[in-house]
Amino acid sequence: MNIFARLSAAFAFVAFIHTAVVAEDHGTRQEAQAMVDRAVEHAKKVGAEQAFKDFTTDKAQWAYKDLYVFATGMNGVMLANGANERLVGKNLMEMKDQNGKLFVKEYLTSAQAKGFAWTDYDWTHPQTKKVDAKTSFVRKMDNYDAVVGVGIYR
Repeated sequence: MNIFARLSAAFAFVAFIHTAVVAEDHGTRQEAQAMVDRAVEHAKKVGAEQAFKDFTTDKAQWAYKDLYVFATGMNGVMLANGANERLVGKNLMEMKDQNGKLFVKEYLTSAQAKGFAWTDYDWTHPQTKKVDAKTSFVRKMDNYDAVVGVGIYR
């Protein structure tokens, strides 16, 4: 085997290992849905206001891999955000991603109609600080005018 073939094989192996490691650091659609279900149950148990505080501050319970819980009122006000506490209290209804998509409005409208929604958009990854493709799952809360959500980076 010549040097170029060896180097090519070595680079392919490193790329394979890197992809496997990165995949382990990313949450899945199933993990996101399970985390939302757990968050909704937590809100039923402790009350929405306490749950929103927990989602924002208790990283040990409400953040996993690159997943984190957020909650948004149906009026667009961010009620909890496990990755960026500075967003809490801000109205994000008109927030656009890098492509001009009104993703908050989209997931709120869809969740209002169906009770849940998957929404695709671009968002800054909390670990890499780079804009990445994201899909968020949100579920409308019973007895509270808000959705709870978790997003995955694709």
